[in-house]
This record gives sequence, structure tokens and C-alpha cells, in this order.
Amino acid sequence: MTSVTIRPVTGAAEYPRLVEIWRSAVLATHDFLAEEDRRQIESMLASDYLPQVLLTAAEANGRIVGFAGTARGRLEMLFVDAALRGSGVGRMLLEHVVAEQQVLALDVNEQNAAAARFYERNGFRVTGRSKVDEAGRPYPLLHLSLAARCAG
Repeated sequence: MTSVTIRPVTGAAEYPRLVEIWRSAVLATHDFLAEEDRRQIESMLASDYLPQVLLTAAEANGRIVGFAGTARGRLEMLFVDAALRGSGVGRMLLEHVVAEQQVLALDVNEQNAAAARFYERNGFRVTGRSKVDEAGRPYPLLHLSLAARCAG
């Protein structure tokens, strides 16, 4: 892969590409997610979820290949095009939001073991668990905090 640039998302005109990346990543990693739930979340992504976070894009060859969304020191979303999983794009986005946006915490689907391992390899530790996701759906969440900043 050529060099990757990390930059702010410039506005809603870029949302369709972010939704494409989200869909690609979710289809590759969220096999636990019911199809109805996946469609419902996707239908709300551009209108409800993306406008609520500070969005950062990873771009290669003039095309967005991954993105992160943060709010109040939390990573709310991080998705990389499925074709680039394992390429380092996710790590670059995570390192950027930790350094530049002071991200200290995040939630990850417990059923997405690969993502949980990714965050743990990058310094986050499990500090709690919820039986359902933030919308009350039956997808347990692990709550993680940046280990260097955890008390104890």
C-alpha cells in the first residue's frame, strides 16, 4: 500500500464513502450481528451517528480507506475497508486519535474478539462489561480504557 494520510473528514459529502467502508468492515467482522440490526444501523449511520462525532479519515491514493469517530475523549467508531484489514490503517487511526484527540476509552463488541485483541495490543485494557449495546440490543460490550491512564 502507498502512504496513508490522516486528515479530518471535510463534511457530509464524504459520508457515502464512510458508509461504504462501514458496510465492508461490518460484513467482514460482525458475523454475530443480525441482518435486520445491521440494516437498521446502516440506515441511521449518515443521518444520526456520523454527525455526532469528530470524524478522522485515513486516505490512500486519494481515496478514504478507513475512518474513526470520537467524542468527549472516547473512540465511538473505527472502521477500515475490509480489503485493507491488517494493513496498519486501523493502528494509524487509533494512534492519531489517542495523540491528537486525547482518546482514553472505548467500547467494543465482545463478540468481535479480533477487535478486542487489536485494542488490547494497542494499550487498552478491559475495565467493565455491559450485557447489551447502547441501543439495548443483545450484543455485549467490553468497556476499555487506555492502560497508561488507568488508575491502579
